[in-house]
Amino acid sequence: PGILFSKRPTQQSFSETRMDLYRHYQHRFDLKYGCNPHQQQSAIFSLKDRPLPFEIINGKPGYINLLDALNAWQLVKELDEALDLPAAASFKHVSPAGAAVGIPLDEDLKEIYGTGKDKLTPLACAFLRARGADPLCSFGDFIALSREVDRETALLIRKLVSDGIIAPSYTNEAKEILKQKKKGAFIILQADGNETMDEDPEYREVHGTVFRQQRNSIKLSKENLLGNIVTQNQELSEDASRDLVLASIAIKYTQSNSVGYALNGQMIGIGAGQQSRVDCTKLAGRKAETWHLRSHPRVCSLPFRDEVGNVEKTNARIAFIEGEMTAPERSSWLKLFKSDPGELSLEEKSESISKMQEVCLSSDAFLPFRDNLDQASRRGVRYVVQPGGSLRDDLLIEVADEYGMLMAFSGIRLFHH
Repeated sequence: PGILFSKRPTQQSFSETRMDLYRHYQHRFDLKYGCNPHQQQSAIFSLKDRPLPFEIINGKPGYINLLDALNAWQLVKELDEALDLPAAASFKHVSPAGAAVGIPLDEDLKEIYGTGKDKLTPLACAFLRARGADPLCSFGDFIALSREVDRETALLIRKLVSDGIIAPSYTNEAKEILKQKKKGAFIILQADGNETMDEDPEYREVHGTVFRQQRNSIKLSKENLLGNIVTQNQELSEDASRDLVLASIAIKYTQSNSVGYALNGQMIGIGAGQQSRVDCTKLAGRKAETWHLRSHPRVCSLPFRDEVGNVEKTNARIAFIEGEMTAPERSSWLKLFKSDPGELSLEEKSESISKMQEVCLSSDAFLPFRDNLDQASRRGVRYVVQPGGSLRDDLLIEVADEYGMLMAFSGIRLFHH
């Protein structure tokens, strides 16, 4: 059964006529519920005679799982196409907690991400970078990978708390490894890597009102993002170009307002869904600081008891970095250690953060005030890409020049709601 509508109009007719529009949705499968358990009558439909852009290999995805999966898949597919590198994303509540490409990890980062002596393929490196950027937010995530999932990546995923994965294909061994997660309930989706929807309009219903727009099908690249450098600093390295493209594609699929910080092929801080742009910049900056401080010698050498698990260690390290625990909170936290590790002082944090450098920042809309660049400068941001178009663009260029930043105006706004 479906909702009976008539033939879809052509793309030309959308711009040339005003007409009643009829669409035919075809029922595919029911869901347990929608966003919340009390939201019943939940189901998945496709356009008539058009297959869904994914296949369920294992598990029973829910409403939010599928929203995460479809947004995350678009992100990693576009990243791979733009940079020709395997890409990964960790999604929670329709925004990425992390996104990355397959750049090798150094020994320090392997230790921080808890890989030990695991064999790391390029896809596994992309996954670890995406998942390891913000482990608190990635807990119980939905994973997207741009290339065939191999054994090595599947073994890494098996260790972590996650709801599901979407990828274009899986080796037989990887598939069997993943099917063992969550007592066989781990969601495995296979994306159709050849789907073509770029010219299709999108529709959504809100409170009895139907919205229509063209899909945000613009393909981001070094050429259309970085062709208009407006600062005195014009020296753009290949690594910085890559990271600016990465950050821009990541925030294209992040709930707006959004600002993202990237470094060495991965997002290190994402500020999503804030009403004030500087709050996005601050939120992403605090996440970037926490990511950086996880490599601090005192954080790496916390004296954990032998029985403490990896998730508890991650949470305890971040609590140590953030500080300001209540007395009962700190009393509970201390039970994880063989001895009292003390506190990480503001001076120690500031000294470490001052060493952050070569960080890239992308904003999904223009930066309206200098406070965004002031905040970014505290976290070692040297490269910025933003649409431009503010009445204060000239002032922002002056501020970027004060800090020796390179800033490009892309002319491309990337709101996502």
